[in-house]
Parts: sequence; structure tokens; C-alpha cells
Amino acid sequence: MSLFCCPLCAAPLERTEHTYRCPAGHSFDISREGYVHLLPPNQKHSAAPGDDKAMAAARREFLSKEYYRPLLNTLCSQILSLSGEAPRILDAGCGEGYYTAGIYAALTAAGRQPVMAGTDISKFILRYAARRCREIEFAVASSYRLPLADESVDLLLNCFSPLALEEFRRVLRPGGCFLYVVPAADHLWQLKEVLYDHPYPNEEKETPYEGFTYRAIVPAEDTIHLPCPADIQALYHMTPYCWKTPKEGAERLAQLEKLDCRIAFRIHIFQKKEDSL
Repeated sequence: MSLFCCPLCAAPLERTEHTYRCPAGHSFDISREGYVHLLPPNQKHSAAPGDDKAMAAARREFLSKEYYRPLLNTLCSQILSLSGEAPRILDAGCGEGYYTAGIYAALTAAGRQPVMAGTDISKFILRYAARRCREIEFAVASSYRLPLADESVDLLLNCFSPLALEEFRRVLRPGGCFLYVVPAADHLWQLKEVLYDHPYPNEEKETPYEGFTYRAIVPAEDTIHLPCPADIQALYHMTPYCWKTPKEGAERLAQLEKLDCRIAFRIHIFQKKEDSL
């Protein structure tokens, strides 16, 4: 069963060995890596939207070393408690699939039968995601025009990605849960102390969203040890700081041989109201 629907006519898509096809005859090839491109040209704002090859490689390199395992473990624990026997789950803005695949593994290890999909606007990063877990569907798509039917998922995950609330409300079933992961105030503080002369904490706030009920805010925190310049640079290049750091700060970071750094996240858990459209 595919969670995806046609981005051109919204009809259900059927997956074959090499393509996705809808009853109207629209067909979408599955790439060699295993993802499908469901972002129509008129929805693209650039020739290659999202993370470029360098950022995609940095994310894969850093996350593959399990530095963010504390967040993954907390997500798995929460999702296991929120999910039934065969949950339909979407990871919107899934990146290279680290969390998507980890959650799938935790659910199947617990005897569940999840149906999972991940979407991201970057084809470069989905090449890694699709290779990571063949049992999960991955598609190039915008979170603001998700190729999924109304009320088709039981749980939606969004980690550090654009907050497309109207679309999230649309595809999530009534009573389903939405997990929104954001950095806490002191996330990567030691990195920021190197990069900036006057670093400031991230803003933390509770924001109610129309159509959702707040269930909880769950922390995930730890201190990680980066033992080499390569890992420090991989972390730096997967953050927004690499776009807006002064030259002097980037040079200071390049001189570091190792770094102990705090990681701190907040998982905001919402439940869609039964009467929400």
C-alpha cells in the first residue's frame, strides 16, 4: 500500500517495480536509489531546491555516527506509546532518513507493522534516505503541497523543517498526533561560542495551533564529544550557522581539534482535534 497520491490529479498512486502510476495514467519513475519525484515543476522555486550535495553529505556523515541518538531514542519511545499496531506515519522534511529509519526499526522490533513515508524537497538528501531503508517510501515533495490524501496518516513527524500547518492538519486523521522537534535554548551552545562573539540562546515558547490540542513538551538532551575536525565541520555544515557565520568565527572553528558540545531538543506533541478539518 502506498501513502502517496498523484501530485497532478490527487488520485491514489499504485507502486510497481519501477514506477508509481495513478488511474488517470500519470506515471512517476522510481529512481535508482529508490525515491520518487512528486514535485511538479511549477512548485519548484529553484532548479535544485533544498539541501545541496555538500549539506546532504554533511548530514549523513554526522548523523551516521549517532551523535543525535538521544533524540532518536526519545522519538522512538514517544511514537511507540502513541501508535497502534499498524500506524501510518509521515516524516515531513525527512532529510537523509536517520529518524525515519530509526523509528521504523523500533516499531518493527516491537512487533508493529508500520506503513511509513518520508518527504523532502531535496533530491540529493533523499538519495541517502532511500538507500537507508527500502521498506519506507520516499518522495521529493514540498511540505506545502504534500502528495497524500486527506486524513491519510495517524502520526506526522517534523524535525527542524518548515511548519506547514494547513497541510499537516489536512493529511493527519482526527485524533492523530503531530510531533514537532525544535532546538532548545542552549542547543549547540559551545559551537556558537566559537562562531560568534556574542551568541544568544534559541527562543523557547509554547505556541498553540488551530485545530490541535497540546499534549506534551518532551526534552531530549545530552553532551556530545566530537573527537576530530572532520566531525566538527560536519556538524557545522548541517546547521544554518554555516550560511551566516562571520569569517573570523569560521576560522576559529577550523582550528579546533575537538569539541564537547551540548545538544538539547524539545519535542512538542500535538493531537488533532476530532472536529478539525
